[in-house]
Amino acid sequence: MEIKNVFVVGSGLMGSGIAQVSAFAGYKVKMHDVKEEFTAKGMESIKSSLGKFLSKEKITREQHDAALSNLTTTTDLSDASDADLVVEAVFEKLEVKSEVFGKLDQICPQHTILATNTSAIPISSIAAATKRPDKVVGTHFFSPVPLMRLCEIIRGLQTSQETMDAAERWAQSVGKETVRVLKDHAGFIANRLYLPMGMEAARMLEAGVATPEDIDKAMRLGYNLPMGPLELADMTGIDVLANACMAIYNDTGDPKYYPPPLVHRMIASGLLGRKTGKGYYDYSSGKQESYWKV
Repeated sequence: MEIKNVFVVGSGLMGSGIAQVSAFAGYKVKMHDVKEEFTAKGMESIKSSLGKFLSKEKITREQHDAALSNLTTTTDLSDASDADLVVEAVFEKLEVKSEVFGKLDQICPQHTILATNTSAIPISSIAAATKRPDKVVGTHFFSPVPLMRLCEIIRGLQTSQETMDAAERWAQSVGKETVRVLKDHAGFIANRLYLPMGMEAARMLEAGVATPEDIDKAMRLGYNLPMGPLELADMTGIDVLANACMAIYNDTGDPKYYPPPLVHRMIASGLLGRKTGKGYYDYSSGKQESYWKV
């Protein structure tokens, strides 16, 4: 099938990024959120991102203007009624996603593919909220979407080959390298491997083995990673990663995914990382600074 109109549910960090790369690739994009203040913030993020690419001469003025002209915003979910592809990027909770997919199933034409940007929840669990499980697929992007090259294409138990192929073509057309996840296992490929490392880093910190700086430094220099696990957790959001871990734990019962007490205490205290100004590091000055005492 041919995809022309893309509807993105959610205008946060992931949703706005997906909307940006889709609009830049020439698709007509509607970006949705529940309040106009949220969509306005998402649009400002997109304009800022495109402006940086323009100032660095990574894109032309014509490309910049064309991308913005392809974008509109809405607070009305029924505006997805002409979408060929819907990409959901809302809060990482099954009940929240199921509610969105149930509504989209009623709104969208039968040909519409319903994709989820979930980072860990099994696709089949989300597809169960619809009457078109063959057209539900995982398209897991990574943050920040305009810069990160990977998109995981995940098959649910009933996802059709046609849906898999169309979703992969679309992801590649917006500039992403793709990998296929052929069995519906929570966490997919990347997070199934990364999240245990992130939780073990938190356990080491909780036990006083080393500071966040030295844990991250060991992984950057010892394994040539661009960021250490605690830095990455702060960038992604400690609550986001904990929810992803719980999704895998609930699916598999594997204890290595269960967040340690420190993570639960940090979330309760509002220490979620960059977005709240403090997590494993302090960002209140605008820079990443140490504050943890071991």
